[in-house]
Amino acid sequence: MGILLAVKTMFMDMAPYILLGLVFVGILHVFFSKDMVVRHVGKNSIWSVIKSALFGIPLPLCSCGVIPAAVYMNRNGASKGATVSFLISTPQTGIDSIVATYGMLGPLFAIFRPVAAFIMGIIGGIAVLVSDKTPKSAMSQNSMEPLPELAETAVASRTLPAIFSHMREMGRYAFVEFLDDIALQFTVGIIISGLIAWLIPDDFFAATPFHNGMAGMLLMIVIGVPMYVCATASIPVAVALMMKGFSPGVAYVFLVVGPATNAASLTIVMNALGKKMTALYLGVIIACAIGFGYALDLLVPALGGISLVHTQHVHSDALILTPAVKTVLSVIFLALLARSLVWTRVFGKKDSTVQKAGTLQFSIAGMTCSHCVANVTNAISSVAGVESTDVSLDKKTAFVSGPFDPRVVIAAVEKAGYRAKQLA
Repeated sequence: MGILLAVKTMFMDMAPYILLGLVFVGILHVFFSKDMVVRHVGKNSIWSVIKSALFGIPLPLCSCGVIPAAVYMNRNGASKGATVSFLISTPQTGIDSIVATYGMLGPLFAIFRPVAAFIMGIIGGIAVLVSDKTPKSAMSQNSMEPLPELAETAVASRTLPAIFSHMREMGRYAFVEFLDDIALQFTVGIIISGLIAWLIPDDFFAATPFHNGMAGMLLMIVIGVPMYVCATASIPVAVALMMKGFSPGVAYVFLVVGPATNAASLTIVMNALGKKMTALYLGVIIACAIGFGYALDLLVPALGGISLVHTQHVHSDALILTPAVKTVLSVIFLALLARSLVWTRVFGKKDSTVQKAGTLQFSIAGMTCSHCVANVTNAISSVAGVESTDVSLDKKTAFVSGPFDPRVVIAAVEKAGYRAKQLA
């Protein structure tokens, strides 16, 4: 009961801000074309690096969702510096996580997090520009058709009034497609935060060497780098860590390396940009996370030692979130979250991928979310001769039928940033 109460408290504190963030996600999806990013970051210059980081800040893409976007950018003319800048800045924050960060960690964290991500992206991009010796003419020679999540700007059907079709698309993307991708991560994050809050006494780590400084930050790096967690799902974990005695700087390191990296995405980055660029990309994230972590630990006392963990109560009052309003919003979000979990975890496992006569089966490595499935499906469907494509996220396979060349299918999948192999 103690664990459930802790989970319930954390959930109800976050739910109103997640709902508000999802509304902004829908608006951004409809009115912000991601193809616009590619048009502005094609040059191999510092300015393109800056624009890549700036474009990446509001986009609600996690560490796996950003990979196909970055591969698309690189294949369509963006420099490696601009691509790495986008890879570093985008998954750390987004319009949804900025709103949730404000609600749970206060205005200082809500401002510090995207500003630091922006600076990190610029540092990483410039580091790549300086170290990359690839001739410009040899980069991004092959173009590809826009992937669904990049080319689709969610322009509504012309047969319906624009305002209603835009609203429908906003709701579909924010409360269905996007929520489906973060639902499991968010639920796991809330449960982990509840377990930490109940099992570990408050300020338990305050008397240990890990509560601040290099020891604690290295511990967060070891935990966070291989994890698959989005920027929003990392927030309740960071809140719980701070309640148990970790400094804001240590918790901030987890907020960086958790969303910005994971084992699957690092493999795809290595395949797309090479081992040297991947090592540089990871090194910049770790070094900058530690540097900004120290900066935050110095900044908080300078501002009067603000208790970042408990400021959410102040914000709730400021936003006129009475207990009744908070309960209603929490119930609404719980219903949406339950729908996403049931749809993706229960019905989503009932794959229709059954090999039929005249079809070939391929294993697909690197898929981690529904965006990946859409990317792979679109890549295979664009191959001449393909009549139908059935991609399974759980089984990491694709069944393809039609008079096509298997080698072209494999090349198309790899061009999209994944790895494919024909199965017997």
